[in-house]
Amino acid sequence: MEKREKLYEGKAKIIYATDNPDLVIQYFKDDATAFNAKKKGTIQQKGIVNNAIASKLFEYLGSHGIPTHFVKKLSEREMLVKKVEIVPLEVIVRNVAAGSLCRLLGLEEGRALLQPTFEFCYKADALNDPMINESHVLALDLAKEKEMLKIKDMTMKINDLLKKFFATLNVNLIDFKLEFGRYKGDIILADEISPDTCRLWEIGTNRKLDKDRFRQDLGNIEEAYQEIMAKVTG
Repeated sequence: MEKREKLYEGKAKIIYATDNPDLVIQYFKDDATAFNAKKKGTIQQKGIVNNAIASKLFEYLGSHGIPTHFVKKLSEREMLVKKVEIVPLEVIVRNVAAGSLCRLLGLEEGRALLQPTFEFCYKADALNDPMINESHVLALDLAKEKEMLKIKDMTMKINDLLKKFFATLNVNLIDFKLEFGRYKGDIILADEISPDTCRLWEIGTNRKLDKDRFRQDLGNIEEAYQEIMAKVTG
């Protein structure tokens, strides 16, 4: 697979073209951002760790019938993926109250929710990725109704699968963010799943093993990411 020109660079990843128009290379960086890039820093070897974790989780979800953009892990920092048109929505699922949900609704962090919540946020850094509803999505033509239904159905299945997977590792999946893309007319899971995009707490202690250690200046950030990688990759 021949790596060609850079197509896009985001906060955490770079996308490169390949000699196959249907495939691109996703390169994972060590850059860390929080609060819509208001806080910036570096987490040593984060790109290596997140590539390893995401590769394993995409393989796991794919084996359980979830269509993803993942093709194969190419190197420590590179993943070969299908070239998708990203749907400009962030999809957030919450199983336990944390982060912005606590600020929005005045909830105590750690409060178990009676059922998972499902949120759409508009992917727009200049607007701080505001939460929107399905009516907004349709009005702005961000996704079709059929696509939204598929995204919601897939997301709830992914939540069930990941909760069970992490529970076997003594980790509680508190919440997470997903992104989806269009590939040859189908909606598939894209982006990454990692401690950057999930809140992961150790069962029993509620020790945080995710990017909240960076957001909240808790220290031992690299160690937490490495611990999740060791658990996920076995």
